[in-house]
Amino acid sequence: MKPKSETLFHFTKSSDVLEVILEDGFWPRFCLEDVSWLGFTEYDYVSYPMVCFCDIPLSRISEHVDFYGSFGLGMSKDWAEKNGLNPVFYVSRSSATSKTLRKLNNPIIKLSDEDDVKKAQNTIRYIYAFTKPTKGEMVVDNQPVGKNFYQESEWRYVPTDIKITHLTRVNHENVIKLQKANEATKKSSLLKFTPNDIKYIFVKQDSDIPRIVNFIQSKMDKYPASDIKILLSRIVSLESLSADI
Repeated sequence: MKPKSETLFHFTKSSDVLEVILEDGFWPRFCLEDVSWLGFTEYDYVSYPMVCFCDIPLSRISEHVDFYGSFGLGMSKDWAEKNGLNPVFYVSRSSATSKTLRKLNNPIIKLSDEDDVKKAQNTIRYIYAFTKPTKGEMVVDNQPVGKNFYQESEWRYVPTDIKITHLTRVNHENVIKLQKANEATKKSSLLKFTPNDIKYIFVKQDSDIPRIVNFIQSKMDKYPASDIKILLSRIVSLESLSADI
């Protein structure tokens, strides 16, 4: 069994969301990240805009979909690399690496030019957006949930040319501010793909297949008939797949 896949998987809990992704692309939304390992005194969570994928074989997919949802896409790694996705950098909280990362902000205080300070801060935040502790907590329905992040072999897309680079937890929990930040990434940073980039279209049950077939045929008719046939051939129900793995 391969420890990694040639495909990156993104799952969601709703068939409606899957259809939006198929029609518009992946929407980078702000997600709260556990940054307690950085030792900041003022906050233990920061929110970054991102789209997340996992790099695990299908034989290990069941636990992942139980947590994140049973509707999703499998995308080629070629597409991922061409579009700037990158594996997450996992750090052990007590390692020398994590201690070094904590010190990245220190040289900023020596900068006198305001523009230089802002550029340096944005660069460091971008590095932090791709860094996770091997174990930590994530917020689900406003409650912290313990998670072994390292097992997810995560890849991320984090947009760069955006005005709002991050949110504090207080601002993330402010519905108006969060909505404004998410709408900004929707306008500027949708992650696009073509039918040939899709390797799998996952639905929860066999009974969900007709709906996604109808959606592809009616809403994605901007693509040539040959591409539509490719998309239809990619549909897999996790109900049937689970019987074979």
